[in-house]
Amino acid sequence: MEMTPMMQQYMAIKEQHPDEILFFRMGDFYEMFLDDAVTASRELGLTLTSRSGDVKKNPMCGIPYHAAESYITKIVNKGYKVAIAEQIGDPKAKGLTKREVIKVITPGTILEESALQSANNNYIALVYETEEEVVLSGADISTGECFYGVYTGDDRLQALYDELYRIMMPELIILGEPSFLGDLKAFIDMRMAACAFTRIEEPVKNVDDLIIQHFDVNNRPAGRSASEAVATMLGYLHDTVRTDLSHLSQLTKLDFANNLVIDTYTLRNLEITRNLRDGGKKDTLLDVLDFTDTAMGTRLLKKWLEYPLINIGQINQRLDAVEELANDFILRGELKTSTKSIYDFERLLTRIEVGSANARDMVALRTSFMALPAIKNLLKGKKSQLLQKCHEGIHLYEDFVDLLNRAIVDAPGLTIRDGGIIKEGYNEELDEYRKISRDSKQLLQEMEEKEKEATGIRTLKIGYNKVFGYYIEVRHSGTELVPDHYVRKQTLANAERYITQELKEFETKILGAEEKIVNIEYNLFMEIRDTIKSKLGDIQETAKHIAVLDVLTGLAEAASAYNYVRPQLLNNGQIDIKDGRHPLVERILTRDLFVPNDTRLNHTECEIMLITGPNMAGKSTYMRQTALLTLMAQVGSFIPAREATISPVDRIFTRIGASDDLVSGQSTFMV
Repeated sequence: MEMTPMMQQYMAIKEQHPDEILFFRMGDFYEMFLDDAVTASRELGLTLTSRSGDVKKNPMCGIPYHAAESYITKIVNKGYKVAIAEQIGDPKAKGLTKREVIKVITPGTILEESALQSANNNYIALVYETEEEVVLSGADISTGECFYGVYTGDDRLQALYDELYRIMMPELIILGEPSFLGDLKAFIDMRMAACAFTRIEEPVKNVDDLIIQHFDVNNRPAGRSASEAVATMLGYLHDTVRTDLSHLSQLTKLDFANNLVIDTYTLRNLEITRNLRDGGKKDTLLDVLDFTDTAMGTRLLKKWLEYPLINIGQINQRLDAVEELANDFILRGELKTSTKSIYDFERLLTRIEVGSANARDMVALRTSFMALPAIKNLLKGKKSQLLQKCHEGIHLYEDFVDLLNRAIVDAPGLTIRDGGIIKEGYNEELDEYRKISRDSKQLLQEMEEKEKEATGIRTLKIGYNKVFGYYIEVRHSGTELVPDHYVRKQTLANAERYITQELKEFETKILGAEEKIVNIEYNLFMEIRDTIKSKLGDIQETAKHIAVLDVLTGLAEAASAYNYVRPQLLNNGQIDIKDGRHPLVERILTRDLFVPNDTRLNHTECEIMLITGPNMAGKSTYMRQTALLTLMAQVGSFIPAREATISPVDRIFTRIGASDDLVSGQSTFMV
């Protein structure tokens, strides 16, 4: 088939990106061709066309580049990957414009705000099997989190699947050829509706370089296979996002010895963070306890619920802070008022890091910074250790507040390429060009009056259009008075249009000023962004402490609103709950009161309880209630009971009624 130079260029780029839908920039559109066009038209509802007239032979479709974000979000959410090929050469130059892929967007690397759910992380994960172990590494580039876990022993696959179910990633990288690949795919098909798979044959070559580039010496993976897994994932992220990823600088090891193990079935059956009906948040323990005011706080609360603690000292630290906040209604109210004005720090900082932040992000950052002094002041002199840590960890940024107050307008536009984002008085050169642009109408009016006086043509007027620029228009009745230095440019039905040297100079000055204004504003914005970028690590630290404070305040608010009590934690292997209530069911009952129940379990007189009774007697509710109250206590939350003594457990097992729906009052038998 005979191909045009442009199609040859397209095919050469497509060859390098066979697994992605190629968005090929042509002027004001992204075009897709051949199989990509067929897929995109089907998934995005676009009309297929063809330059040759034969849609079956040479299908193509396109989208306007300024609306690309919504289309990209839609198709990536369906599990596809998109490669963005931009024009990087001068479009006005002769010959074919040079194009190359500037980034690849995948379900696990998408950063568009509209595609991310504020309450959920957007993880990408990698699974790697060696002879002795299975390694999982993962990251959320939108928040800067990075983690890995190493699984050994007979139950290593179950532990891996439990972790995958917790993180619920939209994209999974398979490194090498795991022996359990079929089972893994079956598990993901059953538990995760939309998860894209990416295959990588072998670990990256520059393992040590990538690890050193991202993590300091105290913050690196232990063991070679873990290093290979983390580095390969980082290499993949660099290849797709193609921008600075230095915000991925903290690596967490998933240490299962420090947490209560919640397997897939327990997480699902107890409806801790996802309900059984549609996998949503409604009618879950997360829904009941979520009084947080920031997206960061919501994500952290979800994490605390999925990884409860087993160390009594650490649990009591959380409970001390919740108790101090629960007992101080005024402090709690003032903290919540200040926290409400804090935006999603973590994702704002990522957009600054990768260079996609706009002026509205800077306004959001300024508003967030302005809330910090009040919060820090409110935490001064608090007794509990965690609140003291939050006080120390929240840093203030008066210099940035001052910079952003002086520089960025209060209501900027969405794009940083259109100007209108820098305040008057911030930059002398910018103000000078703005004055020229602003005064242009007045200057134009004066020139028109001067020309009328000089020529005696009273109907003369000066106008502008995009094709010819500025022109002098004279009706046919006045053309005999037109002076010699007027150059005819266009003839209309009832008038002639002319240009003069003076008018051309004026046009150059005005249009030059507009272009200069946009360029100066863009460069000033970049300088401001880089200034803030220099303190990124410090601001990330503040964001973490704000999230912790938000969760603690939210748990205190829940305790106060629902009449919860502080559980006492002991190490004697006993669970003793007086008048316990099911935290989900009691919230859903509107006309009836929940009847409280006692629970007493220990290793001496009551290690096992056999619960019998008719259908709908409340057996499942009672069992789940005991599990949920124990879990809540280990999260650091107060619980619905009159009093409780709880020994931390290392595991909860639930295999209760495969089809029941407690929240709606439906038992397995009824369903």
